[in-house]
Amino acid sequence: MNTIDAILTRRSIRSFKPDPIDREQILTLLRAAMHAPSAIDEQPWRFVVVTDREKLQAIPTVHTHAGLVAGAPLAILVCGDLSRLKVDGYWVQDCSCAAQNILLAAHAADLGAVWVGVYPTTANVASLSRFFKLPETVLPFALIAIGHPAEKCEPKDTFDAGLVRWDSWDNGSGQSS
Repeated sequence: MNTIDAILTRRSIRSFKPDPIDREQILTLLRAAMHAPSAIDEQPWRFVVVTDREKLQAIPTVHTHAGLVAGAPLAILVCGDLSRLKVDGYWVQDCSCAAQNILLAAHAADLGAVWVGVYPTTANVASLSRFFKLPETVLPFALIAIGHPAEKCEPKDTFDAGLVRWDSWDNGSGQSS
């Protein structure tokens, strides 16, 4: 699958088969995450890989919108290590890029995945920090549930020319001037 096809056909998958994800596939997902762009090469990301069935089933008890994680054979918690920061604020963008790379790599490997938001919701950050026993300088950013899809979601075209401005905001119509 080429990159554009991966981007245009990726969908959030919320239902998974129980089959485990092999270690090599997990390492490929992590390698893809660590190849994300990073402001001044800070690479502030850290990852918690969760394959333990009991932990996966317990996650929804500490994050109210993570019910689907209980049915996944794998979850990756993307975290930002604030002790790595050279410049304030960019860790969120860096971790977003890493999370997107995981989603695209999973799709390219015929796996399904969905991003469960964590940061900046204070309650989710605090509860997942406690649950995973994260150091004080490491903040949970996103939780990604991954598995072999038990559902098929057709791609949809979300392009909207009305959201585009050319050369300045007041050019308006979405048409090139």
